[in-house]
Amino acid sequence: MASAAETVQPPRDLPAMTNAQAMPFLSQFVGRNLRIHVSDGRMFIGQMRCTDKDRNTILAQTHEYRQPSAHALRDALSSPEAASSASLSNPSSAASVKLQMTSRFVGLVVVPGQYITKIEYEQSMYAPEPEFPEAPEA
Repeated sequence: MASAAETVQPPRDLPAMTNAQAMPFLSQFVGRNLRIHVSDGRMFIGQMRCTDKDRNTILAQTHEYRQPSAHALRDALSSPEAASSASLSNPSSAASVKLQMTSRFVGLVVVPGQYITKIEYEQSMYAPEPEFPEAPEA
């Protein structure tokens, strides 16, 4: 998924959805490429196959991405490249390093709904825009 991904942003006045309301909403994304973020920091990118009443989501052709480990971060910060990136004129400046997320192909995966923190979808000219439920009038 490239820059064509958009974050699904519900209208600000929309109340939290119940599981019964979420199932029809999430069903709009069946067949679309999704990027699902979960509470432990992982991200799954794959094609949505289905969802259930508990918001569990099944993705196919999925890749899992993880943040670099603390050990990898320490190694990168202690490398000569990181030391040279710190400003010599300002010894209190912090070194900056860029690390890639680690990834692996996991194929078919079930993402438990209780751990999903954010869902992004790939925009397509062939797929309709998602429809958000109407906010109740006060």
